[in-house]
Amino acid sequence: MPRRKTSIKKKRQDKKKHLRNFKAKSQIKKTLKKFQALILEKKLEEAKEFLKQVYTQLDKAAKKQIIHPNTANRKKSRLALRLAKAK
Repeated sequence: MPRRKTSIKKKRQDKKKHLRNFKAKSQIKKTLKKFQALILEKKLEEAKEFLKQVYTQLDKAAKKQIIHPNTANRKKSRLALRLAKAK
C-alpha cells in the first residue's frame, strides 16, 4: 500500500488509464471481429465501408498511445490485404 501522497495519486491515475486503455482495446477487438465476420460472409461492400471505421479506431488508439503507431499501421495493412484477397 502506498504511503506518500504522490504514490497514492499515481496509483489512482494508473487505475484510470488502465480502464481507459482496456475499454479502447476491447472495442478495437470487437470491431476487428465484426470486420472478419463480414469478410467470411462475403459481404465485401459492407466490409469495405466498415474498414473506414476500423482505420479510425486504430488511428485514435495510436494517437492516444494506447497501442503503438506501428502496430496500428501493421493491422491496417493486413486488413486491407485480407479484403483485397477476398475479392
